[in-house]
Amino acid sequence: MYNPRWFKEDRLRFLREEIGRIGFGSFVTLGKSGILVSHVPMILDSSGRGNGLLYGHIARGNHQWRDTISGSEGLAMFLGPDAYITPRWYETKKQDGKVVPTWNYVAIHARGPVTFFDDPEQLRELVTKLTRKHESDASEPWEVSDAPEDYVSTELKMIVGFRMQITRIEGKRKMSQNRPEADIEGVISGLAERNRIRDHEVSAQMRALGHPQE
Repeated sequence: MYNPRWFKEDRLRFLREEIGRIGFGSFVTLGKSGILVSHVPMILDSSGRGNGLLYGHIARGNHQWRDTISGSEGLAMFLGPDAYITPRWYETKKQDGKVVPTWNYVAIHARGPVTFFDDPEQLRELVTKLTRKHESDASEPWEVSDAPEDYVSTELKMIVGFRMQITRIEGKRKMSQNRPEADIEGVISGLAERNRIRDHEVSAQMRALGHPQE
């Protein structure tokens, strides 16, 4: 991705945490007929060495698992909080008017070789982990074992899992770091007041970053 120095985020811990927080992304592979894309929940296993293993699953009826070229590299893309930034919030607008609209956002790209699998036990382990992750904030979380066993077994036959050994990961956190501090404060305040979808998340990320880079 295009990633100017102001916005480059290469802290592995942050990238892992952000993937875990976002949870949902675009899974891209190369097929015999071209690029294939699925939008699915994914989970990162960072217990081993390196950048970690990314897991997810797609419907068996989805031809991506059949058509992906064996041994080819996959790409998983995660989009974090994002928001439109109006020039009205910039102090610079009052000074010389030389401002334009932009967009603030967090984006992470993870790449690596992809393997598909349909072993029932591996799939059960995967969906159990995904379920527990997303049910973790419930007072009475739903478990895979809450459903009838024969029903679960049938459902597992309808999906195919994938794993991707992450060999390269890059992040971009575009949060107005290239703007003067007065402009940044104006954006933080503006987002807090506007309150469109994810505005407050972007405002919080900007506040956490502190002062702009030189």
